[in-house]
Amino acid sequence: MTDLEVLPFAVTAETNPAEAEPSSVGAAHRLARQPLFWASAAVVVLMILVAIVPQAFAGWFGHGNPHSCNIADSALSPRSGHPFGFDIQGCDLYANVIYGARDSVSIGLLVTALTLAVALVLGSLSGYYGRLIDGAVSRLSDILFGFPFLLGALVVLDSFKVRNVVSVSLVLALFGWPSLTRLMRSSVLSVKTMDYVLASRSLGASDWWLIRRHIIPNAIAPIVIIGAITVGGVIGAEATLTFLGVGLQEPAISWGLQLANAQQNFQAHPDLLIFPAAFLSATVLSFIVLGECLQDALDPRRGEG
Repeated sequence: MTDLEVLPFAVTAETNPAEAEPSSVGAAHRLARQPLFWASAAVVVLMILVAIVPQAFAGWFGHGNPHSCNIADSALSPRSGHPFGFDIQGCDLYANVIYGARDSVSIGLLVTALTLAVALVLGSLSGYYGRLIDGAVSRLSDILFGFPFLLGALVVLDSFKVRNVVSVSLVLALFGWPSLTRLMRSSVLSVKTMDYVLASRSLGASDWWLIRRHIIPNAIAPIVIIGAITVGGVIGAEATLTFLGVGLQEPAISWGLQLANAQQNFQAHPDLLIFPAAFLSATVLSFIVLGECLQDALDPRRGEG
């Protein structure tokens, strides 16, 4: 996961709520003119639907049951009803790839939701109040920044006896929240000096009212946009950890597990690795491109550079 502390879009622009609507309309028009946005959004929506109801897609070309296996079909090539062929255990590869989206995408969305929630709370409090709260949050972030993301997750997950969607998500969120929290803090620092915030404070508005009505709504856009990129990074991180043997464990079904199981038979049966890798790459790339398109739409200067 990349360092997201410094972002080039205009979180410091001196705008007020009255100017927000035209800006939003302009961003929507810019998005509508980007073919990459529509393509990536279509793939993202499709993968989320596949993750939610894999049974609706797994049966399109066959029986659709990833647990129905026959060792006599081990590594057989594609045939009618089995467009991707069979894996080493004789299970339908297409059904397994489709069901693999559930855990992989679920971890990406869950980790991103957790990190966004922590960043929203800690970043808002740190940026608005400063001093002791800001110092405590910053020092805790510095400690976690001292561990490389994948290395830290690998060390912690290696101590778990049971690794499922929830436990893997919690560990990845543990090492993922500091970057988004610093971004939220920076955004809050910019927003809280705006004229409309100062005017509301001078009229006697409470801190909680200001944070809820002005600070968070006007400061949250950057981390929501980065959240789309984060989903793709987390899905790739989960697949990497699972491939290394410290991520999800069977009987879970994920693209990372399929890649790990295919590595020993790749030369003889490359399709065992190609199909899950293609779905994984397309999903990760689509989330990242979607986030990039949102950044370009909200900050036209970024695209001009």
